[in-house]
Amino acid sequence: MFNQMQQVPEEGDLAPDIAVSDDHGTPFQLIGLRGKKVVLYFYPKADTPGCTVEACEFRTRMADFNSAGSVVLGISPDGSSEQAAFRNKFNLPFKLLADSQHQAAEAYGVWKERVIDGKKMMAVERTTYIIDESGVIRKIFRNVRPEGHASEVYNALRELNG
Repeated sequence: MFNQMQQVPEEGDLAPDIAVSDDHGTPFQLIGLRGKKVVLYFYPKADTPGCTVEACEFRTRMADFNSAGSVVLGISPDGSSEQAAFRNKFNLPFKLLADSQHQAAEAYGVWKERVIDGKKMMAVERTTYIIDESGVIRKIFRNVRPEGHASEVYNALRELNG
């Protein structure tokens, strides 16, 4: 469970390192991407309508993100096999990370009590982070609406790049 005393990262903070598995079950650590810009987007559940819209919009804008020198990573509480199925079904050209113990979501303060279909439960609050080459959070998008989000993130990257 998320420790309420834990500091939720803000813009200007060093991004918490995460150690999870990717969609192939291979260990992944965020710190391994130092030297690159990272778009890290948290989403609630693979292959659901909103998450599919968001992922496919990132897929569609992938050439733009590549030209901006950034790596796109999606992360949710799904396991590696669910992430792999989602990635393959929609031909997603970026890694999906499996945060099945929601440790990364807790470290970023996005594991929250939410009301879904009339029931209170713990789930990921859709949030995106732009992290610079030094590992510093440059921009946070909270309570994201999936439609148009990839364009919003790309535009922010362009502004940050000057």
